[in-house]
Amino acid sequence: MNRFDQQHRPVFLFLLLILIMLAMTSVRFGAVNISWIEILSSIQKWIKSEEATLSLRENIFLQIRFPRAILCIATGASLAIAGVLMQALFRNPIVEPGLIGTSSGAAFGAALYLVLGSSMEINAGEWTLSIAACIGGIIATLLVMMFANSNEMAKSSVVVLLLTGIAINSLFMSGVGFLSYIARDPQARSVTFWNLGTLSGASWSAVWVVSAICGLCFLIALRYSKALNALMLGEEDALMLGANITMLKKNVMALNVLLVAVTTAFVGVIGFVGLIAPHLIRILIGSDNRYLIIGSAMMGAILLTSADLIARLLLAPAELPIGVVTSFVGVPIFLYLLKKRNQYFF
Repeated sequence: MNRFDQQHRPVFLFLLLILIMLAMTSVRFGAVNISWIEILSSIQKWIKSEEATLSLRENIFLQIRFPRAILCIATGASLAIAGVLMQALFRNPIVEPGLIGTSSGAAFGAALYLVLGSSMEINAGEWTLSIAACIGGIIATLLVMMFANSNEMAKSSVVVLLLTGIAINSLFMSGVGFLSYIARDPQARSVTFWNLGTLSGASWSAVWVVSAICGLCFLIALRYSKALNALMLGEEDALMLGANITMLKKNVMALNVLLVAVTTAFVGVIGFVGLIAPHLIRILIGSDNRYLIIGSAMMGAILLTSADLIARLLLAPAELPIGVVTSFVGVPIFLYLLKKRNQYFF
């Protein structure tokens, strides 16, 4: 895609402006408010490698607020991109990224480590929980693909894949429930809090990993946008247009697994962003995946940054799990969109 459609450019510019304003607000306000002078001073000292002279508020900005804001943007964009890919693959606008087992598998992997990890003396430093969650998400998705591909119907329809995903989701969430039941109180609280999603553990290492995966998958997803447009017409029509349906399904699912597993591994389970963001963009620009992927990435970042602000400011200095906010806001939005689905759903 060499240039944006002139019709969509104002929408993208507007979304970008909103995202920048929200990000600036996010780093500015919280349990401790940081002035613009302190923000600019901390950035200047960071560039000059004078971290030793940073004040408390400047350290809060550089080590907590700034990485959290970037991680929030990358996570929201990742979940929204994954939502576009899954909805296009299944040709169903009410499919969300974790439906093929990735989120529930990641939740099980994290719960397994939180409940049993200490007794098994498993420790990989700050990455241990994230690695466990990522492995769980990948294993769950591989199980879905293995069982679905064992059915000949899966070669011509995504229905088997969808139903298998629902079954595997239920299986792994049952495992999370069992682990929560046998866990001690502190462990059970950790499992519950992680499954509700949180950005409180944001670090620069998490920022680099999630941002890199998000950027890479974004560029690859754009390459598949035309094939996904063809798939929306039906698998037979897509084949007639030259699309390799089997390879497309595998590659799109691989992108979804990578996006959801990595983001969930670092921030926990966050629902509705990957479901709602594509719908909101369809209202604005339609269902062309070439533009839907770009717009949804920005909308996902906007939604999650807004939710993060609410989570941090509503009960300040306490902090709500961000998944609670996305669900509380996302459910009524989704019900409204579902009611109006004939107007703008493909």
